[in-house]
Order: sequence, then C-alpha cells, then structure tokens
Amino acid sequence: MNKFPKLPPLVPHRNSSIYTQSFFKRIFLAQGWEMHGEFPNLPKAVAIISPHTSNIDAWHGFLALLGLDIKITIFGKHTLFKTPLKPILQWIGVIPVVRNSQQGHTQQIADIIASKDDIWVGMAPEGTRKEAEKIRSGFYHIAHVAQIPIVMFAFDYKNKVIRILGTFETTGDYEKDLNNILKTYEGNFSPKHEKWLAKPLQKHWKKD
Repeated sequence: MNKFPKLPPLVPHRNSSIYTQSFFKRIFLAQGWEMHGEFPNLPKAVAIISPHTSNIDAWHGFLALLGLDIKITIFGKHTLFKTPLKPILQWIGVIPVVRNSQQGHTQQIADIIASKDDIWVGMAPEGTRKEAEKIRSGFYHIAHVAQIPIVMFAFDYKNKVIRILGTFETTGDYEKDLNNILKTYEGNFSPKHEKWLAKPLQKHWKKD
C-alpha cells in the first residue's frame, strides 16, 4: 500500500510548486499518518470523507490535500465573500452560491460543475462533528443531478490512515444507494471521538 499516493493527471491540480507539495507531505507523514488506496483518475467528482468527529479532521485533510496538490472546490454562502475572508476563501477554492436562489441550490451547483472542464467538489456528509442524527443528502443529489461519481474517503484514526475507498455511481434511489455507501465504509474507518460518531455510521463501525 502507498504511504502517500501520486495524484493522477485528470484530477484537478492546484499547481503548487514541488517544494510546497513536499513540505505538506512531509508534515502529514511525520505525524505518523498515511494514505491507502488507489486514487481514481477522474476529471469530475463529488469527494466525501467520513467520519467527522473532531476539528482535527480538517487539519489532517488539509495537509493531505496540499501534499497531493489536489484542487478541491467547496461551495459556500455568497455573503461570506462580502467579508474580509474573501481572499482566503478564494485561495482555498470556495465558490459562492446563493442558498435560496430561484433555480435551487443543487441545480445551481450542478450548472457550475457542468461549466468546468474539471472539478472535484468536497463535502462532509455528516454536516457536523457531534453525533449527527442522519447523513445529509446534499452530496448525493449534487452528484446525481450533475451525473458525476462520488469518490469516498475515510478517516481511520486507530491506524492513522486516510483510506481511498473508490467510486460510487448514483442510481437515483437515495436510500438504497446510501446503504451501499455506508457498507463500503464498514471496517474501513475509526473515529477520533467515538461518542460523536454519526448515528448512521455507528452500526458500520467494527470495533476490535
């Protein structure tokens, strides 16, 4: 297994310098973390990562993203771009959307995806780090309307690994597809904080 995979050519790159990539990769690996799995060579995808039970998740994910040099797009409220955070949001790769637009939030994002040659949209299905009652369906509907695959990643804190779990093609049957997605996570993740694990993931967590 790779300790840290190389980003395939079709995946959108940030085009950072090799020195910047190496710097963040070294920090990621120096903390004892690795990445396992085959990175799919896709120009467009919705990338999800679970479980989300700690603020430190963002730190490990941030180091991995910059070490890989992958460009992940995040959609945020357009009002945030009217604040001093605008330059930071643009650097990270946040695209503004109007939540209550007439065309609908999902369709608005799907239209943006369609206008790009390559784009990976990053989303956290739980929506919160504190024992989410359910998995939010936004990531699924965006992938389905945009007709792009979902790429699944998992945090495994016990083994200090970010796992690449492969791709999933939506069928339009959300409940059935979500069940199959959660089954893919089974045995491949472990949370930072057990008590904050999302309820739908709890039955798929295989403890030793």
